[in-house]
Formats: sequence, C-alpha cells, structure tokens
Amino acid sequence: MKKHAYSIKEAGFRAGIGSTKIYSLINSGKLKARKLGRRTIILDDDLEAFLSSLETIPVKNQEA
Repeated sequence: MKKHAYSIKEAGFRAGIGSTKIYSLINSGKLKARKLGRRTIILDDDLEAFLSSLETIPVKNQEA
C-alpha cells in the first residue's frame, strides 16, 4: 500500500537528504508542506513533484 504523507524525517529518508535540508526546502518555497495539528507533513505527490523538478545531469562519455 502506497503511503500518502510523510513526516519530515520520512521525506528526507525517501529523498536521500537530511531533515535540515527538508526544512530549508520548505522555507524557501521549493517543497510544499502542510500542518496536521502540530506535525508538519509532506504529501507524496508534493515530494514527487519536487524530485521530478530537479535538474537532470547528462551522462558524460566514459572511455574504457
């Protein structure tokens, strides 16, 4: 079953970054977050949208 919302810690784990960076992205407006009572949550769709918006790095030619 797919999870629909993540805590800050869970979102960071899923994205491969720390909680401090998640808070920084939220504060800069790059990542949407919502409040559920006292908890800050990030919806799966918002995390996916953020990750999809990141720049793609082209693969460099590698000589063997």
